[in-house]
Amino acid sequence: MRVDNRKYDELRPVTITRNFTKYSAGSILVASGNTKVICTASIEEYVPPHIKNTGTGWITAEYSLLPGATPSRVPRESTKGKISGRTHEIQRLIGRSLRAICDLALLKERTIWIDCDVIQADGGTRTAAITGGYIALADAVQWLIDKNVIKENPLINSVAAISAGIVNNIALLDLCYAEDASAQVDMNFVMTGSGKYIEVQGTGEEYAFDEDQLAKMLTLARKGICEITEIQKKALGT
Repeated sequence: MRVDNRKYDELRPVTITRNFTKYSAGSILVASGNTKVICTASIEEYVPPHIKNTGTGWITAEYSLLPGATPSRVPRESTKGKISGRTHEIQRLIGRSLRAICDLALLKERTIWIDCDVIQADGGTRTAAITGGYIALADAVQWLIDKNVIKENPLINSVAAISAGIVNNIALLDLCYAEDASAQVDMNFVMTGSGKYIEVQGTGEEYAFDEDQLAKMLTLARKGICEITEIQKKALGT
């Protein structure tokens, strides 16, 4: 029996609340069980130097675990003067995931920032940030269209993410923190709404896994992301 009484292939309850804050072009609160992340989208009229004067836009992300998000206070990384390797890795993952489903040329030379702030953490913060970040991005894109800033929708697909792992030799979907902390294998899957993979991250924690176990985790992840995609569609009214 799982710690929260879910079946092995069952997601935690996922909710998406749009227009969560006032000033951003897109803002949502995504909750996956006890994990809660605020995702906001901001638009700036410039691009990084490496694509300047190319006519192409950019999507990037910042990620932060707020001090009160865990049982013990987590100091803000700004007080340390630099971000951790984990934060840097997650930010790059979110950015890559969102750029993969966008025709950046249709954004023209502007940047959309997706800021993901974890206000409560219980495992799966990076996957929730990607799932929620997509909705914030979609709302920001619609804002640009409504303002006649761009003519065409650059989003060519949707994107969502979920974890799967091996705990006590059993493949499980959507690990909470207690399961993640004791997992023999922990994997994160990022997929488009049409079922293509964007990224697969997997690590055996002092444990080697075989192809059969990998196949089980892939099957669980695909099932979970299909369900999340439907939740995203409902949230957007599509």
